[in-house]
Amino acid sequence: MSDADRRSWTFLTNHAHVLLAIARTPDLRLRDIALLVGVTERTAMQIVSDLEAAGYISRERAGRRNRYRVDLDHPMRHPLERHHDISDLVEAIGHRDPPDDIVPSGE
Repeated sequence: MSDADRRSWTFLTNHAHVLLAIARTPDLRLRDIALLVGVTERTAMQIVSDLEAAGYISRERAGRRNRYRVDLDHPMRHPLERHHDISDLVEAIGHRDPPDDIVPSGE
């Protein structure tokens, strides 16, 4: 394996991964989001806060948990994608269930 193959990178940012996880399962716990995305709970919390502050998601309390809502009509941020809404990303990538080996187990 070459050095380039050993470097870890993905085509989507952690913010996109969190958004897609929330779009798929709106009542995920931060712990589950962190496990799915491969970040710490603290990082997941910061990303959720970023997405909420920018208007991409909103959250409401549902008992002891948060329930998130993705604003699918919100435009993407980068100038190259600004003509696309979040719905385009979710439709293209987020509609399939992840493999069983990366889905967090229940509470």
